[in-house]
Amino acid sequence: MANDHPENLPGDDADLVEVTATPETPSDALPDELADLPEDADDDYDDLDDEPTGPSLAARAGAEALGAFVLVLASVGIAVYTVLTTAADLGIALGSGIAVLGAMLAFGNVSGGHFNPAITLGSAIAGRLRWADVLPYWLAQIVGAVAAAAVILVTIPSALPALVASGAASSRQTFFGGVANGFDTHSPLHTLSQGRATFSLMSALLIEAVLAAVLVAVYLGATRRRTDRTVAPVAVGLTFGILILISLPITNGALNPARATAVALFSGSAALGQLWLFWVAPLVGAGVAALLYRVFSGSPTEQDEYDQDDDAVEELDVTFVSQR
Repeated sequence: MANDHPENLPGDDADLVEVTATPETPSDALPDELADLPEDADDDYDDLDDEPTGPSLAARAGAEALGAFVLVLASVGIAVYTVLTTAADLGIALGSGIAVLGAMLAFGNVSGGHFNPAITLGSAIAGRLRWADVLPYWLAQIVGAVAAAAVILVTIPSALPALVASGAASSRQTFFGGVANGFDTHSPLHTLSQGRATFSLMSALLIEAVLAAVLVAVYLGATRRRTDRTVAPVAVGLTFGILILISLPITNGALNPARATAVALFSGSAALGQLWLFWVAPLVGAGVAALLYRVFSGSPTEQDEYDQDDDAVEELDVTFVSQR
């Protein structure tokens, strides 16, 4: 009678089965417990900004143009026709903030919801946007803003400027130029005080830089992955509205080089001559805010954000103990 070796027979003891998952193993071949990576694995990366597998640059630029169009149409449109309504400064600020909120909700998931060259620059410095995308974003924002300003200008009735000026000779361009951004003799305070008080170049430069820095800091903080998507548009929109309310009597409320450019193009040489400040100040403020953000938040670099392979899974050695 042949001898049966116990070691060759199935026993009652548990058999140990070792399963090794390597990077080549597809995730769908792994047990459910392993296929799902921790939800907070990439918490340090922004989910409103662009990724290589997301929308194309053309789509993102288009979204930026549409968002800038909405923002300028609302903010400048309210400011132009405030003489016919009771909107005043509070209405302009509130309308501008709501426009930002709506545009971010509508287009933020496509482009990141900048609609402002200062925010675009801040995002690039913070490592949240490719530097190669900065110029296309800026061009798209300017095109959208200019289109909105042109729509507002051509809809102004030809007789309205003279009526508002109490019969004095006035043109659409002069009337529209009343909402252009400016300082010194072109500051709103200069007009309101009949030349007795005004905000100087240094005052305008400082306020535009500081307020733009606050706006960029709020945007960068509100659009981190750890933040709920619906919170960011509200935070940025409300902040923008408050900052516009502060800057309206000083510079007519810019904080956005695209907005300042669009209005200046249709307002004559005076506004164009002061346009440089409304590019320099917001961009400087954005740069300072983005650098401080990276220092205090540990924000990832551009390479970290865009070269990371989300599908890569490190080698896992897992031992299952099954009971027979």
